[in-house]
Amino acid sequence: MSEIMSELETTASETPAPPASSGGRIAIFGMSLSLGALLAWGTLLALLVLLALGLSRSQKGPVSTGEQAPEFSLTTFSGEEIRMADLQGKVVVINFWASWCKPCEQEAADLEAAWRQYKPGGQVVFLGIDYVDTESEALGYLEKFDITYPNGPDLGTRISQAYRIRGVPETFFVDQAGKLVHFQKGPFSSLSQITAVIDPLLED
Repeated sequence: MSEIMSELETTASETPAPPASSGGRIAIFGMSLSLGALLAWGTLLALLVLLALGLSRSQKGPVSTGEQAPEFSLTTFSGEEIRMADLQGKVVVINFWASWCKPCEQEAADLEAAWRQYKPGGQVVFLGIDYVDTESEALGYLEKFDITYPNGPDLGTRISQAYRIRGVPETFFVDQAGKLVHFQKGPFSSLSQITAVIDPLLED
């Protein structure tokens, strides 16, 4: 960067050069820049734009109830591919967690109990999204709490970014029409807290 600034100071007072020259320099706003300097400034500008977009997204907070649930595809630890688009007509419970997350442990048994309660009816799907974790640690967590509903890693944090999570655990409830109807920040305190959200959706 210091080389670029030095070059800018040196060339700022020069007579504007032709748009292109045999020396590989380009004239912009009266300043002659080498291709290397131009690329460096372009890269810096792109990074600033990405940073601004990321900041804007984080300031929005999680996706709101009433919105259409963001589409995603999850490849589970067992290799199964699950797409949100294929779950239309069912209630979907999306839980973001991590093996290093102590509050996640508080709700693990209740989430599994709820899954086993609704699984026979076939109208409710539970999905666990493992956030910023290692596969070995995640699998150890699933085994420790005997979790049997589908779970998979959030590769590249694409899913968590789509749902704009702020941390873990966070849980989203999606109705049969694909709309977000409830958001739970932090761990559930009981099985009844989970069923209180799901049961009314099955009655509609």
